[in-house]
Amino acid sequence: MIVLPHKIFLVWQPKMTIQFRRHSPTAQAAYHDLVSLLLDDAAADIRGTPTARERNGRLYWYDRQRIGNEIHERYLGDDSQELRVRLDQYQALKEQREERRRERARLVRLLRGERFAGTDGTTGSLLAALARTGLFRLGGVLVGTNAFRNYEGELGLRLTLDQAAMTNDIDIASFEKLSLALGETVMPTIEGVLAGFDFASVPSLDAGKVWRWRQSRSETLVEFLTPSFNDKEELRQLAALGVSAQSLHFLNFLISGPIQAAAVYRDGVLIRIPRPERYAIHKLIVADRRREGPDSIKSRKDLMQAEILMAVLAQDRPTDLEEAYEDAMSRGPRWRERIERSLGRSPEAARLIEAVQHRE
Repeated sequence: MIVLPHKIFLVWQPKMTIQFRRHSPTAQAAYHDLVSLLLDDAAADIRGTPTARERNGRLYWYDRQRIGNEIHERYLGDDSQELRVRLDQYQALKEQREERRRERARLVRLLRGERFAGTDGTTGSLLAALARTGLFRLGGVLVGTNAFRNYEGELGLRLTLDQAAMTNDIDIASFEKLSLALGETVMPTIEGVLAGFDFASVPSLDAGKVWRWRQSRSETLVEFLTPSFNDKEELRQLAALGVSAQSLHFLNFLISGPIQAAAVYRDGVLIRIPRPERYAIHKLIVADRRREGPDSIKSRKDLMQAEILMAVLAQDRPTDLEEAYEDAMSRGPRWRERIERSLGRSPEAARLIEAVQHRE
């Protein structure tokens, strides 16, 4: 990798050169401030008393509120030091809500001025509507190309249109057991929200189970996914989201330990996306699964996204990339076989993995 002055990085590959342009330090700081303000807003939305509950050896926080003679609990998130600090301050955060909204709007304007690609209006309005149901709060993780586009803020990169591989399709993944354990459902329903955007359910082979919706005016798809932990990739129920989901092998690696992110739309939308190092390694697996047949074009896009993220991570976060790679390779022969075949198709990805493993 040749590092040139003023935010330009060139990564050489046989017959091609991938060029990256960094966003300015001002833009990177503004993005992370936007995420922080959105997290403050989430903590300020407490209507009762923050209460910790243990489930299956893990601690979760709930907003516990009495309404009449009944106690209602709303899931706030997994226990963490960051969340506890915000919960301690939630009364003060409530009082600053309007000030934060104006500051978020200013930050979004700044990011657009810094040529952040952001989120288009159609996708942004739908993500905002889904976020209001509690979808991301209740375990939903944005995956696929729309997640990839949000690494622009997380990694401080200015992606070109070709690199962003523009698509309006929205893929949401979640763990089935987590969805069942939370004891809460989205409100209003996902189906109701999608109907308001002219989405109609796509029939599946399993009667009564719907996991994908298509928009009549644009052919945009919204799909729900969940990890498969057995030999079959069948439809499962995501109780908290109130939808069925297509189960897929290897998906558990992708959505484990997701990060909070901001969709740059209006005043910002708080979403969750996979960790970039996991996304990159998972794309190597997916690229091999789709290398033949009608999805071969998507396979090339998968490799491109993996190469872009790996090139950045090898420089900025080499330990994260190395650990994600070693984690995936340790999970069994099927995992190793798919990753190694994709590395065989991408000399640059293979070189980057070797580089992080043998760095001083």
